[in-house]
Amino acid sequence: MSASFAKTQQRAAGIVLLVVGTLLAGATSGAKTPEADDDVKLVRTEKLANAPGQTLTVVTVNYAPGGNSRGHHHAGRVFAYVLSGAIRSENSATGPVKVYKAGESFFEPPGSKHLISENASATEPASLLAVFIADDGAQLTTFDSARSAPPADKDLAKQIRDRATWWARLQSRTPPSSTNKGGPA
Repeated sequence: MSASFAKTQQRAAGIVLLVVGTLLAGATSGAKTPEADDDVKLVRTEKLANAPGQTLTVVTVNYAPGGNSRGHHHAGRVFAYVLSGAIRSENSATGPVKVYKAGESFFEPPGSKHLISENASATEPASLLAVFIADDGAQLTTFDSARSAPPADKDLAKQIRDRATWWARLQSRTPPSSTNKGGPA
């Protein structure tokens, strides 16, 4: 991995912090996105000047008690931050099912499948902020059909898991190490 990849990851983290700050400042539009089964509201969409052909889109996803989304995948990359309650999530690339509580976050790499996405509580609502970076005009969420998808390439899934683990480790460092030359070997 090159130093430029690490720099790109740091820029992405900066963009996410900026977007979270914007949301916390109250910049919500209330628009619904047509491709979701649950309560999804558009917060902001912005073409990225420093990444031609890429758009940053931010949405909130609200789950009623016991609510869930059926299996799906996303265009591009997704960073999710739990705003309230607890979200149970499983992604084909990042490991087994896990419950994320308010203040916690997770990452969905490109090409991965969201197997489980649901409110972990049957009595309390939950919400998350999802930040997408995808090709301009891409359909951000595609729900799986009733039929099973073909099995994923295991080598690719391992590479994606390794990258997600590296990303999580990178994000936990403060400040990032100047000796870090990139991701996993």
